[in-house]
Formats: sequence, C-alpha cells, structure tokens
Amino acid sequence: MDNILVYSDSLTWGIIPNTRKRLSFDERWPGVMENLLLEKGKSVRVIENCLNGRRTVWNDPFRPGRDGSQGLAQVIEMHSPLKLVILMLGINDFQCTHNISVALSGQGLVKLINIIRQAQVEPGMPIPEIMVVAPPHLKKARGVIAYKLEGAELRSQGLSAEYAIIAQAYQTLYFDAASVVETSAIDGIHLDKGQHAILGKVLANRVSATVLAK
Repeated sequence: MDNILVYSDSLTWGIIPNTRKRLSFDERWPGVMENLLLEKGKSVRVIENCLNGRRTVWNDPFRPGRDGSQGLAQVIEMHSPLKLVILMLGINDFQCTHNISVALSGQGLVKLINIIRQAQVEPGMPIPEIMVVAPPHLKKARGVIAYKLEGAELRSQGLSAEYAIIAQAYQTLYFDAASVVETSAIDGIHLDKGQHAILGKVLANRVSATVLAK
C-alpha cells in the first residue's frame, strides 16, 4: 500500500464557507482523491494533516501551532514510509498579522521542502516525492473571518507563479489549483463542496499518471 500525506490548512480541512462546520472525508478533496484512486485499482491510503490557519513558516500570535515547519519532520517520520507528500499552503501567510510578500511565502515553501527531504525516517525507507499544489486565488474576503484576510487577494497576487518557479528549481511535482477551481463566492477564501470534488478528481488523475505509475 502506498501512503500519501496531505499537509495543508482549512482549504483542505474542509471548512464550509462562513461556518465552523466541516465537510465529510468523502466530500473533501483528499477523500475524493483516495476513493477515485481506489476505483482505479491503486492500493493507497490518503493521510490528512490539515490545520486551520496553518502558515508555511510563520506563527499566529493568537493561536499556537500554526507555523507549518514546526513538527513537520516528525509528521513525516510518523507516517513513513510515504510515497508522496502533497503541500497546499500559502494563503494564511497573507493574514493581516503578517507583512509577507509572495517571495517570502515562497521561501517558506522552500523550508518545508527541505524539511521533508531531510526528515530522519527509518533506514531503508524512501524520501517521499513532493507535489506542490498552489492554492486557488483569493477573492475579496467576506463573512465572519474576513478581517483576517483583508486585502490578501491583492497581496497574494503572483503566488502561483512563485510556487511554480520553486517547484521547478527544487524538482518537485507542481499543480496550480487555480487552473481548475476557485474560492467560494460566500467567503472568498475556502472551497465549496463542488470545488473539492473537482480538485480531488484532477489530483487523482495527476497522482495516478505520475507518482503511482512508477
């Protein structure tokens, strides 16, 4: 069986826009991806490690544990052997508590890539492949948490392009989620149920054709 780790934030956790409720596993894109890969005859398990508010490498001054680099090496050890790690982070780097450029967010991504590759897994276990998934473009934030991402739709412009450059430089797989899905019209931040289904299907096909075809 091949283990796939998804390391992400609330977009993948499955928060229902403008609520504190959560989509079921089968409705979230990792669950959609796992089910479709199983239907294709792939022996896989998709492991979610998704935390609301997680940044690449910055702390939240109000909620602990949101620096995505902290504990990542241990997460890799915990779930090894891993075939693939999918990273979809970056949106929370542009919360109002930070003055972060897309270039700095990109350097946060670089740190995560290096941590994954340097994790102290057991002897003989593989270093997993990495797929960077650039998050969909933010719209103007609305609703109960809009204040956290005020202006982030402007400050995060160019993030997909920055992540693509880093993925090429560090020889990871890359997918731009904005090429197939968009954030919800309800809050401008998260994914509606239908968008989870689309992203899960596309990534299942991408993972099947690349990582699991080897």
